[in-house]
Amino acid sequence: MIVSYRQDDGSTLELSTDDLSAIESAAVEEAVGDVPWRMIEDRLRAQDPTCMRAVLWAFRRREQKDLRFSDFDVPGWRRRLTARIERAEMDEVLSNILAEALAKGEDSAIDAMLPHLRKLAHDQADVTAALEAVGKGHLDRARQDSEG
Repeated sequence: MIVSYRQDDGSTLELSTDDLSAIESAAVEEAVGDVPWRMIEDRLRAQDPTCMRAVLWAFRRREQKDLRFSDFDVPGWRRRLTARIERAEMDEVLSNILAEALAKGEDSAIDAMLPHLRKLAHDQADVTAALEAVGKGHLDRARQDSEG
């Protein structure tokens, strides 16, 4: 996941949860109430402010070792924090959906998930690439519309 933080100067800081160490990830889990990492990822997808703040806090602690989570706030978080999925996460989602769709012989599950993937994608081109990778590029309406 990419957590983006719009700073006071208007620039955007993009932080990948893949860059967190195991200790930092454990600190995030503890900070949000001993929540397992899998649930944190789910909450990040849902734009949970506490989880997004915790990821930002973990990165900030690299420079400010004594920074406590309870003292760390993000005023205007709705305008300043977002969480988006990366290509590897899209591949995982599409692989799971594809397995289900192939078992049923239908593309409707993938087609239904595409708007959600597009909304959460950090890079829109990753959606197209992920669909192509699983042999479902024909379901990519954005590409078809731009070619049409």
